[in-house]
Amino acid sequence: MNQRIKAKCSVLPEQPGCYLMKDRRGTIIYVGKAKILKRRVSSYFTRTHDRKTAQLVKQIADFTYILTASNVDALILEMNLIKKYRPKYNILLKDDKSYPFIKITAERHPRLIMTHEIKKDKGIYFGPFPNVHAAYQTKRLLDRLYPLRKCLLNTKRPCLDYQIGQCIGCCARSVSESEYRRVIRQIMDFFNGGFKNSKRELTEKMDQAAKEMNFESAKKYRDLISAIEATMEKQSINTMDFADRDVFGYAIQNGWMCVQVFFIRHGKMLEGRRSIFPVSEKPETELLAYLERFYQPNCHTKPREVLLPETVSGHAVQKILQTHCIQPKRGQKKKIVALATKNARVQLQNKRSLAP
Repeated sequence: MNQRIKAKCSVLPEQPGCYLMKDRRGTIIYVGKAKILKRRVSSYFTRTHDRKTAQLVKQIADFTYILTASNVDALILEMNLIKKYRPKYNILLKDDKSYPFIKITAERHPRLIMTHEIKKDKGIYFGPFPNVHAAYQTKRLLDRLYPLRKCLLNTKRPCLDYQIGQCIGCCARSVSESEYRRVIRQIMDFFNGGFKNSKRELTEKMDQAAKEMNFESAKKYRDLISAIEATMEKQSINTMDFADRDVFGYAIQNGWMCVQVFFIRHGKMLEGRRSIFPVSEKPETELLAYLERFYQPNCHTKPREVLLPETVSGHAVQKILQTHCIQPKRGQKKKIVALATKNARVQLQNKRSLAP
């Protein structure tokens, strides 16, 4: 291990995130994720590996990393980065991932399906879900609680799923659009917090089954509860609106500023840019000057939307950039801005620690 890598490993945070390994030319050759970055990245240089991993380690000349808010976010960001860069060793080590979504189709007789692909087809998507098994279990629970169409439209008789209560029954009767809307609203409510009621009911059934010494049923309820918890763990990396936006966060310390930019393209968060530089003006003045330079012609294309911390004047930025600027106060967008700010703060601290 060269001294530079050794020093960088020593200041890695013990937090979840993604790491990008680079060769001597600066090419990204591997992308990985970790629950604890320091432990995972350091392990490449301190342990014995199989032949393919040992070959990778020999070529690592440097690495960068991105902190995430949770392990789920790290899994999803890892997938985004692998698809963007197609690193050589992710392909060799078969680490190319694609996590499923649960989708309500935009048909006259809609269905609830699992899919690995998002399309601009007016369907309603939930996910992605890194815990694939839990997502399928949750989908099966939704099929029981809020059944939509399972059958083919040209069927001549009621399907088996209708007979067991897992199809809305357009194969046996006329189903109105208002009935479909009611069921779809129930599914959406489930993903927007209603799952807590389902968990509560399943917990009551599990406790009752355990009291009756019916441990097999109790285990089934427990597994369903675990599946719901794993599926509904929130992620803040991807959005479902297919929008392009840039997200800015910054930190300032002892005359230095770090600005972290995340690029979100088609609703997926990708690696952005990070800049560390000395400052002499007020933080807002320095950031405004940076933004003006960042979007100069032939540098970066302005997206439809820019997200900024609340400490910056959105009006001033909008006047300079001539694009839609938002300072989110809640929800997923605020979490992404907070994540950019967190990355800027940690990178600035690390730079000071690594300074000669």
